[in-house]
Amino acid sequence: MFKIGTLADWFGVGIIEGIKESEKCGATGVQLYAAGEFDPRTCSEEFICKVRDTAAEHNQQIVALCCELGGYGLEKAEDNPERISYLKKCAEMAMKLDCSILTTHAGVIPEDTDDPVYQDMVKAGREIGSFLAPLGLTLAIETGPDSASALRRYIDDCGEGIGVNFDPANFVMVGADDELNAVRILADKIVHTHAKDGINNVKVAPADFYHKFAEGDLDWLQSTNICTEAPLGKGSVRWDEYLALLNETGYAGYLTIEHEIKDGASEIYEAVEFLKDKCSKLFGKQQT
Repeated sequence: MFKIGTLADWFGVGIIEGIKESEKCGATGVQLYAAGEFDPRTCSEEFICKVRDTAAEHNQQIVALCCELGGYGLEKAEDNPERISYLKKCAEMAMKLDCSILTTHAGVIPEDTDDPVYQDMVKAGREIGSFLAPLGLTLAIETGPDSASALRRYIDDCGEGIGVNFDPANFVMVGADDELNAVRILADKIVHTHAKDGINNVKVAPADFYHKFAEGDLDWLQSTNICTEAPLGKGSVRWDEYLALLNETGYAGYLTIEHEIKDGASEIYEAVEFLKDKCSKLFGKQQT
């Protein structure tokens, strides 16, 4: 059955205190950003140990590292050697944290498999996947700009070491696919999920949206009216059907709450209670 996690950074108190807050709100796992103070290219061994020990002391499993490729992900071949190097350093950090999942946005996957961009993205995916798989690690591509069938084809073409970080809100907010249909298509590749909710306000081409987001980041997103993030249960994600489908696929990992709003710590606490209550009603079991 599902477990509940948080993204420690979104409590807005730093990674160490964020881990402590995750325990306080009733979650049992944390996803950490491999960026800023926890960037594997600059982070000290001492701080990595401190993070690992803090998580253990506060009964938190480090469930995933969020790897910030930024911009266009793996779309631009000239950027990929540096980005692959970064992902490999993230993998080394993950091993030290007893964490087996890295997550990232890979960019917009072309529908045409003959597109040179698609070929370059597959080449990059194969390189990092073949590095991760022997270590028992998976790079989970976050859902968002692509139809589920396009993402599935890309993952299959990349091969070992590549999976899915399923975010239902990204589908309903931008409209690349139906979140329930996507679960059915991606089922056996889902290794991690984000629990997020949202509303679409303006119809937009998903590829255009994510390319503009690549240029402007969260500042651009928050300045538009294209979509709105919402507290869990108050957006368009069909939680009963979504969770039931996840359960049917055999997924038993984390529902990791992602709340990309500054000063939104109180809503993370509410989200934990929402998930516990929802799962208890659906499955008759208390979630941890």
